[in-house]
Amino acid sequence: MSLYSRKWGKVKRKGGEKWLAQRQERRYNTGIRPEAMKKTEGKNMNHQRPETMERITTPALAQAFIDEQIAEIKAQVGDRKVLLALSGGVDSSVVAALLIKAIGKQLVCVHVNHGLLRKGEPEQVVKVFRDEMDANLVYVDAVDRFLDKLAGISDPEQKRKVIGAEFIRVFEEEARKLEGIEFLAQGTIYPDILESGGVKAHHNVGGLPEDLQFELVEPVRLLFKDEVRVVGKALGLPDGMVFRQPFPGPGLGVRCLGAITRDRLEAVRESDAILREEFAKNGLEGKVWQYFTVIPDFKSVGVRDDKRADEWPVIIRAVNTVDAMTATVEDIPFALLQHITQRITHEVKGVNRVCYDLTPKPTGTIEWE
Repeated sequence: MSLYSRKWGKVKRKGGEKWLAQRQERRYNTGIRPEAMKKTEGKNMNHQRPETMERITTPALAQAFIDEQIAEIKAQVGDRKVLLALSGGVDSSVVAALLIKAIGKQLVCVHVNHGLLRKGEPEQVVKVFRDEMDANLVYVDAVDRFLDKLAGISDPEQKRKVIGAEFIRVFEEEARKLEGIEFLAQGTIYPDILESGGVKAHHNVGGLPEDLQFELVEPVRLLFKDEVRVVGKALGLPDGMVFRQPFPGPGLGVRCLGAITRDRLEAVRESDAILREEFAKNGLEGKVWQYFTVIPDFKSVGVRDDKRADEWPVIIRAVNTVDAMTATVEDIPFALLQHITQRITHEVKGVNRVCYDLTPKPTGTIEWE
């Protein structure tokens, strides 16, 4: 029997939820809750997953998965076209590489720049996929459109819904310009599905209008993040993409807490860039699973140029995990935190304070919103 004979990626819209519910029931019948799935380096955690699903930890297992998914995708898609929303994150990038290997130019990648991406990311997506991978890429500049829609909205779930709904509208508009599209590919991974079941809304869960219903192609739907990275390496993606920081679908929209303003959005983008730059300089890139900054929607009192300065605090979050189900806070050298604080407070306009989040998951989720 094949390692992946349950046809992991061939989840159709009709009947897919019933199949998923059965898979989740098998998972929880092991007696292990998601919040109990603490990972430690070197431990084999296969017993925490259904016995028919072997954990992808080696190039050989990744290649077996890739070969079977390519066969499944070819059988499912045939000579028809597939549409993929390509954010440039690990998940959608791996899906894109897998589909390019399976069906080539039949895949149409749409990259929507909604203004909520990290510094330099839109340019990087174009460079890597259009220039280096020769992907069929459509670039959409929708920055003003998204930020106008988000103006004044402070509730986190409402922000997610607005971002998701507007993304669907933009995606729908692009889909209508294309001919012969019958499939929609997504970079959904298993923790996304679990979280969308009750913790927070997930950007990949939703629907297009009835006349634009596609059959889904979700080849990494049942993989954890660490497995997706192993598959990405086996697909030949560059390390800078495979080990890229995890990033939520709503992007910086859930790291600019409360109602999004352009000045705070720019501050969180710049502070995040400084944090990532300093982690890379100090050998922490690839050793810390996820690190980013958050800016709340309140100000703190400070002193700048011998005058009172009411400015925003920046919160640093740095965690380690294997599958995103649980997370521990990384012990960052204090001297490095001090240096990062100095850079952020001196280089990022409107910021006068830096804090470090010490909360593990659970009780706090990795993201603040």
